[in-house]
Amino acid sequence: MNKALQAVNALTPGANLESYISTVSAIPVLTPEQERELADRLHYHQDLEAARLLVMSHLRFVVHIARSYSGYGLNQADLIQEGNVGLMKAVKRFNPEVGVRLVSFAVHWIKAEIHEFILRNWRIVKVATTKAQRKLFFNLRSQKKRLGWLSQAEAQSIADDLGVETRTVFEMEGRLHAHDAAFDAGVDDDDETAYKAPAYYLEDHSADPALQVESDNFEQDASDRLHVALAQLDERSRAILQQRWLADEKSTLHDLAAIYNVSAERIRQLEKNAMKKLKDAMGGALLPA
Repeated sequence: MNKALQAVNALTPGANLESYISTVSAIPVLTPEQERELADRLHYHQDLEAARLLVMSHLRFVVHIARSYSGYGLNQADLIQEGNVGLMKAVKRFNPEVGVRLVSFAVHWIKAEIHEFILRNWRIVKVATTKAQRKLFFNLRSQKKRLGWLSQAEAQSIADDLGVETRTVFEMEGRLHAHDAAFDAGVDDDDETAYKAPAYYLEDHSADPALQVESDNFEQDASDRLHVALAQLDERSRAILQQRWLADEKSTLHDLAAIYNVSAERIRQLEKNAMKKLKDAMGGALLPA
């Protein structure tokens, strides 16, 4: 066993996958008694050598689990590496007093790490974000009875089985059938196809620095002219405009009529005349009709 362990230490799944698999498959499986002894040493005495032996003796199971995810188009060595991370996490948290074998406990940690890796790398844009979407991602293809699109009845059946909404099933089916698109046109694209690249129709014109500076200058200039124009009004007209248009809690014509002891119609006339003076002073910019 020591010879096999030394070989594993010199290998990683990415260097020579077949050799790695052959090596880990040669490591003997622990008996229940051996596993319990090593688990006790780790759990009660933090024995790192015991942890290493537990990990090494279960690497074959990681390979077996990782192979079941080969249909996602990801590198098998990467899947094994992620599964190994899950195995190490499981060994660290394994309690021998629970009364189960390590492999039964570790399988959930191994799959969790592989699932997370697939979700991060299957597409450039993350295809599953919510809990329901993550559940569907790994179950939808196995639930489908045929290659075509799901019918309403099939989608409802899958939704009932997995405890999600039918709308979520159809949304995930669409995501699974979609493909990543390059943002820029390909080097071989001609004029008839290049325009379809997102770079040509997703351009954000609001991000143009020149337009932003122009907009900021216009708003600042309009604000300055407004303050100058307001200062040219008489005190009552300025107060009416401020209370009718600029205050957080705007006053009604009747409210102002009561304050100035005139009719509401008179307040409306004063407001109209003051607004006309502002428009003349500002050239009609940024003022309500």
